Amino acid sequence: MNHLKHITFFLLLSIFTHSDAGSIGVNYGRIANNLPAATKVVELLKQQGITQIKLYDTDSSVLKALSNSNISVIVALPNELLSKVSSSQSFANNWIQNNIVAYYPSTQIQAIAIGNEVFVDPNNTTNFLVPAMKNIHNALIDNKLDSSIKLSSPIALSCLQSSYPSSSGSFKTELIEPVIKPMLDFLKQTSSYLMVNAYPFFAYESNANVISLDYALFRDNPGNVDSGNGLKYMSLLDAQLDAVYAAMSALKYDDIKLVVSETGWPSKGDENEVGAGQDNAAAYNGNLVRRVLTGNGTPLRPNVGLEVYLFALFNENSKTGPTSERNYGLFYPNEEKVYNIPLNRASLAGWTGGKSQTTPVVNGTDDGGSVSTSGSGQTWCIANGKLGEKKLQEALDYACGEGGVDCNSIQPGATCYDPNTLEAHASFAFNGYYQKKNRMTGTCDFGGAAYVVTQPPSKIWEMPA
Repeated sequence: MNHLKHITFFLLLSIFTHSDAGSIGVNYGRIANNLPAATKVVELLKQQGITQIKLYDTDSSVLKALSNSNISVIVALPNELLSKVSSSQSFANNWIQNNIVAYYPSTQIQAIAIGNEVFVDPNNTTNFLVPAMKNIHNALIDNKLDSSIKLSSPIALSCLQSSYPSSSGSFKTELIEPVIKPMLDFLKQTSSYLMVNAYPFFAYESNANVISLDYALFRDNPGNVDSGNGLKYMSLLDAQLDAVYAAMSALKYDDIKLVVSETGWPSKGDENEVGAGQDNAAAYNGNLVRRVLTGNGTPLRPNVGLEVYLFALFNENSKTGPTSERNYGLFYPNEEKVYNIPLNRASLAGWTGGKSQTTPVVNGTDDGGSVSTSGSGQTWCIANGKLGEKKLQEALDYACGEGGVDCNSIQPGATCYDPNTLEAHASFAFNGYYQKKNRMTGTCDFGGAAYVVTQPPSKIWEMPA
C-alpha cells in the first residue's frame, strides 16, 4: 500500500510539474518619448504579477530599478556592437564587466540576447554573430557566470526556406553552413536554447483568405493536420514553432529547446493591415497566456514547456513604419491597460477566451487619456472596402440572411439606403451583427471583409448601436 501511495504521489507530482512548465514574460521596449520612469515600470510589473521581462539593451536606469525586484531579466547586446565584440575579446570582457557584473546578482539577469534578428539586419552583421557569442561566453567564464547566464540570439521566421507544412521546415540554404550550424553547435555545447520571434499576425495578415482567424487566435477551430507527420495543429503559433523544430531536426539538432522571444498582435493598424484591432489582440494574447500556462508543449515537442515573451509592455509612439508598429502594447504610457487579459495563473480564472474586453475609446489618442462618452457602442464594425465586391457581397448576404441582421433599413427607399454603395450597406449590416453579438471577439471579421474601429465612423449612414 505504501508503495502504491508513493507511485500515486510521484504521478501527481509529475502532472503538477508538467502543468507548471510554461511561463510568460513581456518585452519591455522603450522606443517612445512618453513612457513612465523605470521605477514606476517595475512597480507596474509587480502589480500585474509579471515576473519575467526581456530588454533590448542594458540601460543602467532600468537594470538598477530591477535590482532586488525578484523579476528575472533577459538583456541584449545590440546588433551595432556585434562587430566590435566579435573581433575583440577585451571589448567583450569590458562589456560584461560594465553591463552584467555591475548589476548581477541583485538584478536577476538570466540570459543575454546577442543581437536581434541578425540575419535580416540591413547592416549585414550575420558573420559577426557566432564569434561575438563565443567572446561573450568566454567573458562569462572568466567571471564564473557561464552556468548562470545563458546566451542566445533571436531569429525571425524569415530565416526558414520552408515552413508549411510544419514537418517540411528547413533553414535557408545560404545560412546553414555560415551561421545556422555554428550557432546551433554553440547553443548545444552551452546547454542553451534558440530564441525565436514568431508573429502569427503577419501570416494571417498576408493570407486572411486562407488562414482561419480562429486558428490564428487560439480559439476553437477544426485544426489542421500536417500531411507530412500526421500531427494535428490547433493554432498557427504551434505550427510556426514546430517548423523551426523540424528545421533543426533536419540538421540533426534534436535536443535544443525554443524560447519565444517575441510574439504579439497589434491593437490598431492601417486599413490594409487585416486583422489588427483590440478584440483580436486581446484574444491572441489572452488565449496565448492560457495556452502556455495550462497546456503542453507543441505537437512535435509536447513535453517541452513553452517560455513565451509577449510583445510588448507599452505602445511605443516613436517607432516608424505602419500604425501597427506603435500599437503592440499591453499598456498605454499612463499605465492603463489597452485591453484586459490574464498575465499570470492567478488571473486565468476570469478569462472568457477572447470576448471583447476593450477599454473605451480614448479621445482620438492612444495614450490612455480621458475616456470619451460619445456613442454607446464604444467600438464599431465597418466594411473593408479594399477586399473586393465579391467578398463584400458574400459577407453582406450572410449578415442579412443567416446572420439575422434586420437589413430592411438599407433597402431602396428606406432610411439608410443612401449612400447607395456596397461598402456602406455592408458596414451597416456588419455593425448590426457585431452589436447584436455584444461585440464579441471574432464577430467583426467576415473572412477579412470587416474590421473594428474605436472611434465613431463618419455618419454617412446611421450605424446600429
